[in-house]
Amino acid sequence: MSQWSQVQQLEIKFLEQVDQFYDDNFPMEIRHLLAQWIESQDWEAASNNEAMATILLQNLLIQVDEQLDRVSQEKNLLLIHNLKRIRKLLQGKYHGNPMHIAVIISNCLREERRILAAASMPVQGPLEKSLQNSVVSERQRNVEHKVSAIKNSAQMTDQDVKYLEDLQEEFDFRYKTIQSLEQSDKNSALIKQEMLALQAMLNTLDYKRKEVLSKIGRVIHEIDMLMSNMLTEELLDWKRRQQIACIGGPLHGGLDQLQNCFTLLAESLFQVRRQLEKLDELLTRLTYDGDPIPVQRPQLLEKVNFLLYNLFRNSFVVERQPCMPTHPQRPMVLKTLIQFTVKLRLLIKLPELNYQIRVKATIDNNRRFVLCGTHVKAMNMEESANGSLSVEFRHLQPKEMKSSAGSKGNEGPHMVTEELHSISFETQVCLYGLTINLETSSLPVVMISNVSQLPNAWASIIWYNLSTNDPQNLSFFNNPPAATLSQLLEVLSWQFSSYVGRGLNSEQLNMLAEKLTGQQVSYNDYQLSWAKFCKEHLPGKSFTFWVWLEAILDLIKKHILPLWIDGYIMGFVSKEKERILLKDKTPGTFLLRFSESNLGGITFTWVDQLENGDVTFHSVEPYNKGRLSALPFADILRDYKVIMADNVPENPLKYLYPDIPKDKAFGKHYSCQPNEVSKPSDGGGKGYVPSVFIPVSKILNDSTDPHSPSDLLPMSPSVYAVLSEHLSPTVVETAVCCKLFHS
Repeated sequence: MSQWSQVQQLEIKFLEQVDQFYDDNFPMEIRHLLAQWIESQDWEAASNNEAMATILLQNLLIQVDEQLDRVSQEKNLLLIHNLKRIRKLLQGKYHGNPMHIAVIISNCLREERRILAAASMPVQGPLEKSLQNSVVSERQRNVEHKVSAIKNSAQMTDQDVKYLEDLQEEFDFRYKTIQSLEQSDKNSALIKQEMLALQAMLNTLDYKRKEVLSKIGRVIHEIDMLMSNMLTEELLDWKRRQQIACIGGPLHGGLDQLQNCFTLLAESLFQVRRQLEKLDELLTRLTYDGDPIPVQRPQLLEKVNFLLYNLFRNSFVVERQPCMPTHPQRPMVLKTLIQFTVKLRLLIKLPELNYQIRVKATIDNNRRFVLCGTHVKAMNMEESANGSLSVEFRHLQPKEMKSSAGSKGNEGPHMVTEELHSISFETQVCLYGLTINLETSSLPVVMISNVSQLPNAWASIIWYNLSTNDPQNLSFFNNPPAATLSQLLEVLSWQFSSYVGRGLNSEQLNMLAEKLTGQQVSYNDYQLSWAKFCKEHLPGKSFTFWVWLEAILDLIKKHILPLWIDGYIMGFVSKEKERILLKDKTPGTFLLRFSESNLGGITFTWVDQLENGDVTFHSVEPYNKGRLSALPFADILRDYKVIMADNVPENPLKYLYPDIPKDKAFGKHYSCQPNEVSKPSDGGGKGYVPSVFIPVSKILNDSTDPHSPSDLLPMSPSVYAVLSEHLSPTVVETAVCCKLFHS
């Protein structure tokens, strides 16, 4: 079943998450129509290879054209219209930057895998639960409702101001008419009656002025309360969700809703400002003793300007944190002299600001690093698919200054991968007579000079964003706080779901917990130190827990990804637990687990039964990335042979734990189906007998001690068949010279 087919079977709450990341950048119609083709391409590799990305973009457009031809024959007018629009959009948007669409599609596929993994997990972790709190959702709805009510109130006040203006114009006309009369005419009874009517009208004007000022005051107060409480909380929650998403958590959304709220509030405040300007205009034409306008208007205008300043300052956000395109799943880790991207957004979307706001990017204040490349750009509404007012820096490079090369910056005992830096952005908004200076900063980033530093740098990013919602604590690692084990395990599961498409279940997390703590503990109560996670070596090992885990992630990603996604690799299980699981199973039952002693190694263990009925277990030396580069792991499981003393070689692997036939589990991942073994011909012919790698081990009956490592033996199937047919097992053993050891 394709990945897209699995996505379509998800519950509605997960489908809503999927809906969030499909837009005009990569329309869902294309994902649906070209599902199998899209999933069969290597978009991640293309995101770092412009030539490959160009070819994939061309092929994508060809696929769209083929779909157009098909739907044209079916006379599906709506789909024809949409596909033509999408094709034009893709061609125009990505023709000059094909790697960008490769990044987008790669991210979408990865997010799908993460959501599928999350849906398969029986229980949500504490962090994810907090992000999906019903109280938060209720507050979001309340904010939207209040913003809408404020907008309506401001518009209603507009009508009151217009009525007041009309009333004052009538008063002004009638008053000037009386003033123009001769003195003798002013003493008439009719004129005296008109003067009484004018006095009543002036009283009404005074009442209406006070009423309008009162309504304006209430609107300002409502905006103030909303900004001070719920809107601020909403923005902080969004920033926290962004932090969590950056370290592999659920995709964060809600920025469009926030933009709508910020924009409506800004429009309402400018509307109130115009109303106050109109009152000032009315004041110049008519004033009187006890007039409320000169008393109240200055205070109200000052409050409106204050709220506009704060609204604009809070609306300037980093929409997408700094990230190297070469490592899209490791944001906030930047390598010197390597380009990174970062996107900013102004949540107040006003047409008057399009191309009027120029943003400048800088790094740190200690002048240790500088940014090379285009570091000043104008915000516009054309670059974003949703028309938001944003700017994306795509060609920034951090460079370390020579004068500081000998010094590593932050004082203290920590390593360079624990040094935090900040990328700052500043701009100025000039609008309707207001000049507002804006500043914002990225989340802390880690600078590396060599890609070998990336794993530890990423560990620092994980720990920081797990432990604090402070966006600018650059001295965090001077005294890093402990983390709750339950939250850390949840984040570790996210590393697997976001990076390799499948998270960890409770049993796998239990094993990691024991490895971290050395004992069985309560997840909720245990506090784990940063040193235990990333700096102290595991007992009896020469590496840390994080280095061990990162090596496993790398192994899965590069060599055994399909098997991991299918859920056939138990992976995280101790040798003791492994034997408990296998001891009562049918001989030949095996499971796959990651090595605890070798970095980036995977082994398999099977159960066997001796003639006396005793159960025995056999584990092969872990396969690392070097050996898996020579032969796919699925093929190793298919072709693996064991030579017992005085026995013909045979494959001992029959059933994947608990009882899945091996070929049923791994058959679709074999590089090719094993052919019938042919014997070598006598003649020379044109070709050679094909040679293949066959993994072979031997078990010595007279010893249970570990032996020398097994290896891959280059041997053609036909030669192997001849050896088995015509030579004694002992001779074959000598030829193979490959042993098994107990892991």
